[in-house]
Amino acid sequence: MAKIKITWTKSAIGYAKDQGATIKALGLRRLNHIVIKEDNPTIRGMVYKVRHLVKVEENATE
Repeated sequence: MAKIKITWTKSAIGYAKDQGATIKALGLRRLNHIVIKEDNPTIRGMVYKVRHLVKVEENATE
């Protein structure tokens, strides 16, 4: 299955608390932290919610 690489690039301070919770739910722990997740609608929805705080790369390899 396809994977996406998600990088946390901007602080969640000053944004709604649910956006910070979404960052944590994606497994991101600190700025510039990178996680690789399965590309599915659930993860896509989470990324869409915090798209202004993260950078996404398609077809990531581990």
